[in-house]
Amino acid sequence: MLWGWRRALVAFLAGAIAVLGQAPYDFLVVGFVAFPLLVWLLDGATPSPSAGWVRGLLPAFSVGWWFGFGYFVAGLWWVGGALLVEADAFAWALPLAIVGLPALLAFFFAFAAALARTVWSDGIGRIAALALGFGAAEWLRTILLTGFPWNPVGFMAMPIPLLMQSVSVVGTAGMNMLAVFVFAMPALLAAKAHRRFGAALAVLLAVAHAGFGYWSLSRPQPANSRQLSVRIVQPDIDQSEKWDGEVRDRIFRTLLDLSIAPPQDGSAKPDLIIWPETSVPFLLTDRPDALVAIADLLAPGQMLLAGVVRQEGGNGPESRYYNSVAAINDAGVIVDAVDKVHLVPFGEYLPFQDWLEGLGIQKIVTLPMDFSAGAKRHALSLPGGIKGVPFICYEIIFPTSVARDAVSSDVIIVVTNDAWFGDTAGPYQHFRQAQIRAVENAKPVLRAANTGISGIIDARGRVVDGLAIGAKGAIDKTVSVGTLARIVPSPTYGGWTVMALLALILAVAALRRRTVVH
Repeated sequence: MLWGWRRALVAFLAGAIAVLGQAPYDFLVVGFVAFPLLVWLLDGATPSPSAGWVRGLLPAFSVGWWFGFGYFVAGLWWVGGALLVEADAFAWALPLAIVGLPALLAFFFAFAAALARTVWSDGIGRIAALALGFGAAEWLRTILLTGFPWNPVGFMAMPIPLLMQSVSVVGTAGMNMLAVFVFAMPALLAAKAHRRFGAALAVLLAVAHAGFGYWSLSRPQPANSRQLSVRIVQPDIDQSEKWDGEVRDRIFRTLLDLSIAPPQDGSAKPDLIIWPETSVPFLLTDRPDALVAIADLLAPGQMLLAGVVRQEGGNGPESRYYNSVAAINDAGVIVDAVDKVHLVPFGEYLPFQDWLEGLGIQKIVTLPMDFSAGAKRHALSLPGGIKGVPFICYEIIFPTSVARDAVSSDVIIVVTNDAWFGDTAGPYQHFRQAQIRAVENAKPVLRAANTGISGIIDARGRVVDGLAIGAKGAIDKTVSVGTLARIVPSPTYGGWTVMALLALILAVAALRRRTVVH
């Protein structure tokens, strides 16, 4: 019965509360509060009798937008931290990051609510409609405007490895729909129809979700697993020093010292050493002495994967720079490199650069160069004949591209630099993305972060070892590498199956309602 600003406020608060279900809070119970509130608000979002079809959806669109605005403000406020690294130049853009970005992303949830409202009913059909609406909206969020699928709603149902295993069957897309469907089910308590059926179905899905997780975690490691000894280096370099020419040698020496130190458990030297994103603070091609130092560091058979800036085209106006992962052998030779394909808009490049710069708009992150996007990602050959595919920073948040590029690899490698955001929710949310990708693709993930969180994640999403935010050190671990047997050929099929079942529930509910009315 709420109207006007009261309805908007409740929708905003419901969306903000829902973020407590995301990392690092992981309080999934809030989903059973936020989404029933959304359903009841949409129940009351009725248009004027004289409104046309489009205008008739505006009340639902508004409710969805306010819900999304609350969700993204509460979940993405930490993005503004990147602007404070160089506050004298970019503090003016704080409102754009803290309010503008959530306001833009909120349109996806507005679309979800409006789409659901087109087939709204008074029973379980509207719950299925809302789940389908969010499924469509979250899918669009992965592809439109270069994509930004951060904190998808399905992650609320996957706070621990036990509850992550279902994503290997239905994918993130399927989990988005199932999470909304189950979380919104208490809204039926205020309805006359489908209360018992809805409660039973919600309990069944929750039990199946947890039960499958227990079974999956109890499965043995594949018999053909191979062992890879790994060291992940976390140098903890302050972002304000990252590109300071006066401390470059000190930063590089820190990386070397952490890499050459003997393993804490007294085991043999690692086969593979991994440095974070853009960890080398200069162009390796300009510093042959650095490659000599890396050669001196590496024992025979060892390999270093380093986040570097790669240059092509010489030093002239045609020069191009790439955010890359370089594979360096024990002779100090760069034997392969993979460039970042999906760049961060307004961070690593400025879209519509000439036009926006004419308006006085610049990148919100100052770097010594602009990056070009790589053409294609490929797997690197690691020691022991193992294949590893690298993803740089937020490339790991895109489920479709990770699944496509990781299919022929044995292990997923992530290098990143989350120092821009300090000890906020952002790095924890980013790390959760890597956990979900591990389960989704049934492959272990090796994650090297400049200031944390670095970690080794097994193919079931369990953190084998890690380094916290702000820690300086290295992780030494022997990783079992071997793709787990899949229940389905691809989670994509599971996602389509979820969509079809929800559509069936919606259709049956609509048919029964029409039968009762007539």
